[in-house]
Amino acid sequence: MSLPVPLLPSSLSFMTPPPGLEPRVDFTLAPIDGAAGLFSLSAADGTARLFVLDAATHLRNYAPQPAAADVERVGTATPTVLVVVNPGAQSTVNLAAPILLNAETGACLQVILEGPQWPLRAPLAGN
Repeated sequence: MSLPVPLLPSSLSFMTPPPGLEPRVDFTLAPIDGAAGLFSLSAADGTARLFVLDAATHLRNYAPQPAAADVERVGTATPTVLVVVNPGAQSTVNLAAPILLNAETGACLQVILEGPQWPLRAPLAGN
């Protein structure tokens, strides 16, 4: 049983460009119909799109420990954590680089976690 999906803002502004998407910082977040907790994250200029998953909704055992300074930069002590989905026959999620989101302001930051605990391509099934 998954948790209720939080209300998230439709406009996101990254504090620094997400890795691989430089120089883009402004994005639109849109829920995917019929897939609670799955969102399309599209660059405001229309040049890039990826899928993200609300970690609290689907990944109960995922408990990243981002640096306190990164959490502080986002402006909330309890950021919403999104993970990038790599769709495919066996979809995976990037647990090594979560997106910390201030659900009130839309400010966000993708962080790189230290250490090997969280893989870049964790299988989505069974989480």
